[in-house]
Amino acid sequence: MKVLITGGAGFIGSNVVNKLYSLNHEVVVIDNLSKQIHGEVPEDSVLYKSIADKCEFHKEAVENIKDWHRYLDGVDVIVNLAAETGTGQSMYQIAKYTEINSLSTASMLEHLVTHPNNVKKVIIASSRSIYGEGEYFCEEHGRVFPKDRTVDNLNSGFFELTCPICGDNISPIGTTELAAINPQSIYAITKLNQEQLTLVACNSIGVDAIALRFQNVYGPGQSLSNPYTGILSIFSGRMLEGKDINIFEDGLESRDFVYIDDVVDSVLLAMTAGKGVNGSFNIGSGCPTTVLQVVDLLAKMYKLDPNYKVSGNYRIGDIRHNFADLSKASESLGFYPKVDLATGIEKFADWVLSQDERTSDYEKSLEELKSLGLFK
Repeated sequence: MKVLITGGAGFIGSNVVNKLYSLNHEVVVIDNLSKQIHGEVPEDSVLYKSIADKCEFHKEAVENIKDWHRYLDGVDVIVNLAAETGTGQSMYQIAKYTEINSLSTASMLEHLVTHPNNVKKVIIASSRSIYGEGEYFCEEHGRVFPKDRTVDNLNSGFFELTCPICGDNISPIGTTELAAINPQSIYAITKLNQEQLTLVACNSIGVDAIALRFQNVYGPGQSLSNPYTGILSIFSGRMLEGKDINIFEDGLESRDFVYIDDVVDSVLLAMTAGKGVNGSFNIGSGCPTTVLQVVDLLAKMYKLDPNYKVSGNYRIGDIRHNFADLSKASESLGFYPKVDLATGIEKFADWVLSQDERTSDYEKSLEELKSLGLFK
């Protein structure tokens, strides 16, 4: 099988390339080798070097491609991973995120619709962020989708959500693919754009399309220098450098952390799913973990007593809770996560300790957000 992977030198992409190479698939990669991910000398990055001799590589920005046919000759499957990531950064780089995420995907799909090709399936990396807040349960009203958190509540230190019907306390539950869509950041809006564009355009020409709504992906190989994504990387760097950790809100906000090997498995399952398997699928661990629990797990792995402060600060665009209900992915794709968080973080921590470079411009990124009124 011949597979085109956009963003194939990134964290998820490079792992997918290596897996496909081991299975003797022919792989074409397009990636701009962003310095934010790959460093000042991108060609020397570990991620790029891990795939350089395992694929046909093209260093190009997807937003600049007009003649997609150059890359599609004989391609059976497209795995579209290219995207700008980072909730906070998206809130002030609106045009950039829209161009790279939404418009480049539209350009590629337009080519598929208007030019002869052999593509049989398109897989798009979507995101749990498109839901905004996840699903909740109210004792009186059952499953509910709460309204957005207000600035007044956040400023007063009230971070949880209440039932939109009766105002009582509610509890987060696994979010299904039928949940309300309510993106809270520019990043989330562009991921929803990518997903909807892909599903609608491919359906119009009879090409199967699958959107994988990834939760928080982590594992060996993720950037330790990108200050805009990955709290495991950010917290690890600060712990090992003896720096303070600022825990936003009250530290009880939760996320669903899914290990990179499980994410790679989900991509392969989507690639090999039978004809007619289409639509959106949650990909995660199915388990919520609070930020304070993450700090405790990392500290245990590094055998450190971390310096952290629960500050009550918050970022515009962040949500409170979201973890995946995996029923649909399990039933339709055969996806079952195999790596639990304790095991995954142990593997991640061992890898971090083997790395020489762990620094990032984290403080600078917060100052940028603060200067624009996006960090309170």
